[in-house]
Amino acid sequence: MPGHGDWRVERSKRKRGRISVFKGREARLNSAVFHILALKGPLITYDIHKEVKAQKGLKHTKSTNVLRRIKALEESGYLEKAGTRKTLPGSERVLYKLSSKAYLALLLNKINLDSFIQTADEDTIIAMLAAIIQNKDLTPSILRLNITFLGFLKGFDGSPEEI
Repeated sequence: MPGHGDWRVERSKRKRGRISVFKGREARLNSAVFHILALKGPLITYDIHKEVKAQKGLKHTKSTNVLRRIKALEESGYLEKAGTRKTLPGSERVLYKLSSKAYLALLLNKINLDSFIQTADEDTIIAMLAAIIQNKDLTPSILRLNITFLGFLKGFDGSPEEI
């Protein structure tokens, strides 16, 4: 097919900046859970399921799928237990809330990183670089960039120890 290969290359380039929690089969359900908890605050799984079913396109979502997603998001650090709530039948249920990792994922998914880099001031960019550098899971090429960046900072304010 003429042009088919070009389309595939462009498509893969488009997906490079997306966060993994918003990719794949469970992306819509993850996004729905995140937005529900961001707007409503801590909820039990039953209430999250009710809210998910009220959303367009997720009307036929089963409670077991929502429960499985919540457990997976909790294990990966996107959701936290916020306490318990007594339900009408009298049992205790766990309240779930978004973690700071989830709020960051939502924010990074919504902003255009290119326009952020173009409009951010120098201090904001340096603070973001310093936060990224402190990540322990860096590839060798990123580590080389860190050494270069630390040399840049030394020339910038005279003391790389402040990071």
